Amino acid sequence: MALSALRGSTLLPVLLIVIAMLSIQSGAALAKNLFPMIGAPGVTALRLALGALILCIIFKPWRMRIQGNRLPLILYGLTLGGMNFLFYLSIRTVPLGMAVALEFTGPIAVAIFSSRRAIDFLWILLALTGMWFLLPLDNDIANVDMQGALYAIGAGTCWAFYILFGKKAGTNHGPATVAVGSFVAAIIFCPIEAHLADAALFSPTILPLGIAIAILSTALPYSLEMMALTCLPAKTFSTLMSMEPAIAALSGILFLGEHLLPTQWLALFCIIASSLGATLTVKSARINDSAQG
Repeated sequence: MALSALRGSTLLPVLLIVIAMLSIQSGAALAKNLFPMIGAPGVTALRLALGALILCIIFKPWRMRIQGNRLPLILYGLTLGGMNFLFYLSIRTVPLGMAVALEFTGPIAVAIFSSRRAIDFLWILLALTGMWFLLPLDNDIANVDMQGALYAIGAGTCWAFYILFGKKAGTNHGPATVAVGSFVAAIIFCPIEAHLADAALFSPTILPLGIAIAILSTALPYSLEMMALTCLPAKTFSTLMSMEPAIAALSGILFLGEHLLPTQWLALFCIIASSLGATLTVKSARINDSAQG
């Protein structure tokens, strides 16, 4: 019974992460289609504002008793907002799968610096190999917009700190942390983004799409990620997120008409294998630790 419960406790957060990634990349594809109407800053403003509103309605963060160090909570909100803003700026000019692969430099850095076992580095190496094949590092590199690529790397930096501060804040304050973090992000970034957005941002016809993006890209995935973060080590969470470039690439193919080279298809298998390996080995490690205890 205890062994079954232990397995369940590992598989549940993994399932939450997979659902979160599917949701967030579907929302990203929808958001990219909205760029011609209100621009990337406008989409980010809608996503943050409406997402924060939905999360606050669900989690009622005003009932939280925020005790102890508030800095991780504030930094979690800052990195969440920065990650969203820079990522949407990047996918204006960079294909979705490529942007997420570049953004993934953040989680992979967390995984590398947090790893202690040799097997961890095998999965990290496999994920890096997949990212290498996913990016057009051959004769197509000249076609990559460097400014967009730098925005994606900046989003990855924010993503790394989002994982670290999110885990600490979530452990201290529970699932409602995501509502407070989104509220902090909205207060700081929405005025800037609304100022940079096109006037069509305030059109009533935009609102339904904005709500859909807020649910798919913010409310649902961040809630699920926060639950997973409190159940998994940061390095395991980071390695599992290596599936995100693969999911983004597939989303780009299905919804945006973007295409992959044969080597980039190989990358998808490397990345998924990395995530599966990380999942299986962390489960085995926990079972072994329990048996020894």
